[in-house]
Amino acid sequence: MIKLNKVVLGVITAIFIQGCSDTDNTQASPSPTLIPDYEKRLDIYKQVKLTADLSHLSNNQKEMLRLLIEASAIVDDIFWLQAFNKDKETFLSSIEDEKVKKFADINYGPWDRLEGDKAFLTGFPEKTPGAEFYPHDMTKEEFDNADLHDKKGLYSLVQRNTKGQLENIAYSEVYADHINRVAVILEKAATLADNKNFANYLNMRAQAIRTDEFQPSDFAWMDMKDNPIDVVIGPIETYEDQLFGYRSAFESYVLIKDLTWSKKLAKYAKYLPQLQKELPVARKYKKEMPGSDADINAYDVIYYAGHANAGSKTIAINLPNDEEVQLKKGTRRLQLKNAMRAKFDTIMRPIADTLIVPEQRKYVTFNAFFGNTMFHEVAHGLGIKNTINNKGTVRQALKEHASALEEGKADVLGLYMIKQLIKKGVITEGKLQEYYTTFLAGIFRSVRFGASSAHGKANMVRFNYFEKQGAFSKSEEGLYQINTEKMTKSINSLSELILTLQGNGDYEGVDKLVKESGMISESLAASLNSLKDANIPVDITFEQGKKVLGL
Repeated sequence: MIKLNKVVLGVITAIFIQGCSDTDNTQASPSPTLIPDYEKRLDIYKQVKLTADLSHLSNNQKEMLRLLIEASAIVDDIFWLQAFNKDKETFLSSIEDEKVKKFADINYGPWDRLEGDKAFLTGFPEKTPGAEFYPHDMTKEEFDNADLHDKKGLYSLVQRNTKGQLENIAYSEVYADHINRVAVILEKAATLADNKNFANYLNMRAQAIRTDEFQPSDFAWMDMKDNPIDVVIGPIETYEDQLFGYRSAFESYVLIKDLTWSKKLAKYAKYLPQLQKELPVARKYKKEMPGSDADINAYDVIYYAGHANAGSKTIAINLPNDEEVQLKKGTRRLQLKNAMRAKFDTIMRPIADTLIVPEQRKYVTFNAFFGNTMFHEVAHGLGIKNTINNKGTVRQALKEHASALEEGKADVLGLYMIKQLIKKGVITEGKLQEYYTTFLAGIFRSVRFGASSAHGKANMVRFNYFEKQGAFSKSEEGLYQINTEKMTKSINSLSELILTLQGNGDYEGVDKLVKESGMISESLAASLNSLKDANIPVDITFEQGKKVLGL
């Protein structure tokens, strides 16, 4: 592709989209229709209203929320281009069936994100693993052999120039029009912020998306402690890049801090250095010490956009991803309490009633679900970020497997931390069996996200590992029962395995683990079918926005 300056590129893109629309109208191209026998998948999401109590906020704060939602809506449009590279409105308006249109909107394109990115509309090919971050005809070998500046960059696309050669183009150039609009809105929102640190962050984040230099704004975000409103916005996670896991996707969350719950969680952050030292692995794999400036807080989320809103919905956040920021400052863990409660009531409780033995169903609790989710995010900050043998960061060394293994690490280390903190008397709410049983029910919930999800792959690996170790058993009636002692041993051994693979940057070892264990067995498939037969939703989707919030 010819590299153009951002003004010309924006004009040509607009003309191209309009031209495609005009062509479709004059030639009356057939509308995409649902692939036969796919109707059963259209009801896998349960819609819930995304609301929160805003009565304690000032008029300025409410106006700021309106602006942050507007900025997030533009970020949503950028992610459409990264995931599908089609104009959202043109694509959706071409679908006649309203139910199918809604499903396409949830999935940001014609591929079912919770069914291995399988196409559900006629006329569309298989989704390319690299989404729109790389040319569709590019092979891994071509990329590996190419001489590219910032080859593994988080904030650039790889495209072809006029000679057919690969080159990088910065996000700030490719999405210039969208980015400038987002930046202006963030700067306007900063003028309404009562909290000086938050105003500073908004201004720095606006500058970051204009320049593709995000680290200063990440540090600024870490320095915020008492702001009642927050926003996570920009190109952040790399899950959408399933080819290499290098490129980040745009997303946004608009958040209201829950001060009461946050106060309850604050005590856990100070234990991170001690827990790092106690990890069940050789000393060389835990020599990095997490920053002591990390914090844990609870929020009500009032708006999801972009990658955060695609397919399965995130219920907790652990950021920044920048390894330097993590080592110097730690991370912030944001528990999205209202979204978490919606998933527990809609999905987790019915799963327990369907798949857990009657005598252990009482151990599936919201408190344990909240705790498991929270310590999963805390555990992202533990372990190792840089390989011990000069292979670079773990993320770079493990390529497309990095995200799945990191999610698996966070799950097992989260359980390990819960066990240790209960033993120390720090966690006093709930028994260990509650956390273990709720965790098993949570595996069934997350495995249904499919093989295209890093969380889904991680859950399959862990489920198969725990099953092989006897951490749980399945009765002839298809009901599961936790063995607490064997679960504890399995958590320790899997923690050691994952941390060793990460520290060694062992791509081949992780590739083998995912291929051998990252699949759904016949026994697990039967259990998942029973959830389908019980009409239990796979995930939730939101009715959200200014109107829903009364803004």
